[in-house]
Amino acid sequence: MLKNPVAVASGTAGYGEELSRYMDIGRLGAVFTKGLSLEPRLGNRGNRIIETPAGVLNSIGLENVGLECFVREKLPFLLERGATVIPNIAGHSIEENVTLCRELSSSEGVAALELNVSCPNVKEGGMAFGTDMAVFTRLLEKCRPACAVPLIVKLSPNVTDIAAFATRAEACGADAVSAVNTFLGMKIDVSGRRPHFDNLFAGLSGPAIRPLAVRAVYQICGAVRIPVIGIGGIASLMDALEFLMAGASAIAVGTMNMVDPAGAASILDDLEEYLNAEGIDDIHEIIGCARHDRDARVTQGCSGV
Repeated sequence: MLKNPVAVASGTAGYGEELSRYMDIGRLGAVFTKGLSLEPRLGNRGNRIIETPAGVLNSIGLENVGLECFVREKLPFLLERGATVIPNIAGHSIEENVTLCRELSSSEGVAALELNVSCPNVKEGGMAFGTDMAVFTRLLEKCRPACAVPLIVKLSPNVTDIAAFATRAEACGADAVSAVNTFLGMKIDVSGRRPHFDNLFAGLSGPAIRPLAVRAVYQICGAVRIPVIGIGGIASLMDALEFLMAGASAIAVGTMNMVDPAGAASILDDLEEYLNAEGIDDIHEIIGCARHDRDARVTQGCSGV
């Protein structure tokens, strides 16, 4: 599914065009594209992003070019540069997500799809697909048969038990899960005495969430046999190794792309140097090596991405 264990996360790398100015995107494990809807979206009004002491809060609102433009203009660009393309799907209804799965998975060159379950379900009162187990299950039961390529489910951390959602994703036929999406946060404009964002809450990403994301990955890897892609504040080789040693089969760089657009390529270079220096021929030697249940997972054949 991925060329190697280092990818760029959805929402932070556009459609690959921006990052291609700074590195060879064809070297990366994959490019997870910005979330796609059937029709183009303008995104949220008002303030949409603000820096925090250790990351950013964003309320972009899933602005994107829509399915038709992506297939016509963005996908060819990615394929010409040899990228492994994994579109992120961000529909606002089960039906929209099913259509996106069917259309994108039949598009030549698409390696897999990532289903964003943190989107609000407009037909269920605006609640995110990924925070209600019954809605989450219905979504996956409809999307999995419509998807002709591997399906990755990008999990929301804004739940009581993220491992339970990963387990359900596996039971519904998901080929892998991404963990995690952004944590809900808020910013108050003290001088204006009002919320900074029109939508009140926003998604927190960056180094601030890394310990929380590593914990989530560790818990998920103890509950499922499918691969886990670790996401959350990864800015260096050491950060990436934490996720891999916790059990992730691969990692995706997110907010760091806005700080260093070539950061993912640098982490890949550093990972290759680290493996050579440590005399490691197979990266699976370090995947999950910090787990207390590592021997059991190896015996049961936990697969990689």
